[in-house]
Amino acid sequence: MSDTVSRLPASGTTADLILTNARVLTMDPDQPRAEAVSISGEHILAVGSAARIAALAGPHTRIIDANGQTLLPGFFEGHVHVGLGGADLTHLHIGHLHGAEAVGDAFRAFAARNPDMPLLMAQEAHYAILGKPASRHDLDAMIADRPIAMMSPDLHTVWANTAALKAAGLLHGAPMPHGHEVVMGEDGFATGELREFEAFGPLIAFAGEGRINLGIATGEEPSPRPTEAERAADKALLLKGMQHCAAHGVTSLVNMDGNRYTLELLAEMQAEGTLPLRVKVPFHFKPHMGLEALDRASAMAADFHDDWVSSGFVKMFMDGVIDSRTAYMLQDYPDQPGHRAEPLFPAERFDQIATEIDRRGLQIAVHAIGDGAVRQVIDGYEAARTANGPRDSRHRIEHIELIDPTDVPRLGALGITASLQPPHAPGAMDFPLQPAMSYIRPERWPDAYQWRSLAEAGAPLAFSSDWPVTDVSVLRGIAAALTRQPFQGARDERLPLMEVLHAYTAGGAWAAHREHVTGTLRPGLAADLVLLGGDIEATAPTAIPALGVALTICGGRVVYEGEQIGQQN
Repeated sequence: MSDTVSRLPASGTTADLILTNARVLTMDPDQPRAEAVSISGEHILAVGSAARIAALAGPHTRIIDANGQTLLPGFFEGHVHVGLGGADLTHLHIGHLHGAEAVGDAFRAFAARNPDMPLLMAQEAHYAILGKPASRHDLDAMIADRPIAMMSPDLHTVWANTAALKAAGLLHGAPMPHGHEVVMGEDGFATGELREFEAFGPLIAFAGEGRINLGIATGEEPSPRPTEAERAADKALLLKGMQHCAAHGVTSLVNMDGNRYTLELLAEMQAEGTLPLRVKVPFHFKPHMGLEALDRASAMAADFHDDWVSSGFVKMFMDGVIDSRTAYMLQDYPDQPGHRAEPLFPAERFDQIATEIDRRGLQIAVHAIGDGAVRQVIDGYEAARTANGPRDSRHRIEHIELIDPTDVPRLGALGITASLQPPHAPGAMDFPLQPAMSYIRPERWPDAYQWRSLAEAGAPLAFSSDWPVTDVSVLRGIAAALTRQPFQGARDERLPLMEVLHAYTAGGAWAAHREHVTGTLRPGLAADLVLLGGDIEATAPTAIPALGVALTICGGRVVYEGEQIGQQN
């Protein structure tokens, strides 16, 4: 194992921490592999052979023997909802259940354990969990005297019982912006189905989690100004979510919902010394907003821009999700002739918005799932480039669950990042093939959930979980990416292990304009590392989740440590 001069510090420098005897995968093309890494303060001191790094040990250096385990840059979670995830950890989880009886039993047991919880919320309620479209009456039959609700796995639909609808002021309906709906029945009352964030926002607010949801629900700030107790409660949810991510080897997050309040909380945690991970937060631009709202995005970018808490980009939604038939398609849904859904932004208006965001030097990230939405976003980015000229924008499209073949090469040509979630592909991890794939015409299955095709066409890739939509476990995501089977008639969209690891580390950092801070193991960059519980290259893909995470280090601090860490001193 050779060391280049640039990989070793000046004579006399000693390390605070050394990880040695590791299989180091640096993600640095100039030195892709090593045996040891040394850390001084918040930064990587040196990367190289075990013998040369050992020379950097001083009397107070902590030395960890990795025993041949894989050492990587800390995982970069490029699309997550950490506040929602922190709240999700306190909710009931029913993704493994089927049928009203099993769901009702789970709700009643959860209610008994939580007598004072204002809203009993269940997560991961797949759209066919009751074997039929769910209504408030179905949930009333489970529990009628307390507000209960269940959230779909994609976080785009909630079903509530009558007590919950009354408590949130939704039983008789409520006016909603385009794309958000309190579904009404023929009897003049809400059926219990609430589509998209602003429709179920009042319910979340009733549960006491409204402030942490504002970034994704409305993009606005809490009013009145939260009390110190409320701020502390919200910081506790953020911390709970970040600690959960750290236990899975994550050191950086792109929190895909946000507002200034979220950034203020994170900055407070940073000042208090309680912020465990690096977090980037967008301004959420909603369809009803005027271009002047982007002044807030620019201000957030100017006020929050250090290595730990940053902004600098705008998040938008172009459509919904396939399961609720709100993803905007170029063709009719197979089971609903004449229905393709609608984009949340008309094409001309989106072009105008994208051009203005780009003119301000900000990055754009747009949720686009249907092929119609994906095309409209690409068109908007192209319009911005034409108007403003090319620059290192790294605009992103989030999800891309269906794409027209003619649009595949456009991402690479325009430098658009494909921000993808391996756990989302039906059949790859927790989401079953059906009924999701029945909403896509079989002849279009080859165009669904593409990874390899987009990469080969030149699109930069960033992988993530979208937690709490799916499990935040990166190791489970890696396994899903490596073991997913092709859809009938489609090509194999899997990528090799090293490309998957790159998309979860250096690729995510690059996509977030953070490669100067983290994402690779190089001297001078942040000491953000994850030590796995074994050698990932020698592990069968199906066994990768069982490796576990042995150690997570962020900014030179151990933010998660497993029970079995070898030490020399």
